[in-house]
Amino acid sequence: MDRIYVEEMEFYGYHGVFPEENSLGQRFIVSLILELDLEQAGKTDQLKDSVNYAEVYSLCKKIVEGEPKKLLEAVAENIAGNLLKTYPQIYSCNVKVMKPNPPIPGKLKSVAVEIKRTKS
Repeated sequence: MDRIYVEEMEFYGYHGVFPEENSLGQRFIVSLILELDLEQAGKTDQLKDSVNYAEVYSLCKKIVEGEPKKLLEAVAENIAGNLLKTYPQIYSCNVKVMKPNPPIPGKLKSVAVEIKRTKS
């Protein structure tokens, strides 16, 4: 299966279990691996035979900057479900949602969740 990588999209959202996360917000970084057949797109050089990266970015932006969730897992699941529903040509997707500088006492760079979902 062929892959499209959309890496390190940065958004500002209000997800988290702590009240200050929901009121102040913070950065989220989303990376995707989309699995689909790209042979036809390679032969025709037509966007209709692939996935529009700008649309994928907008879909992720709408979710991450939209309704707050408590867990990164819920954000990732929402992104994966919408990608698979919106783009029938995508067979499976990996979604990684990272929260840089989370409000956790101690020194750490980030926390992240990565999921893989496949069409049934």
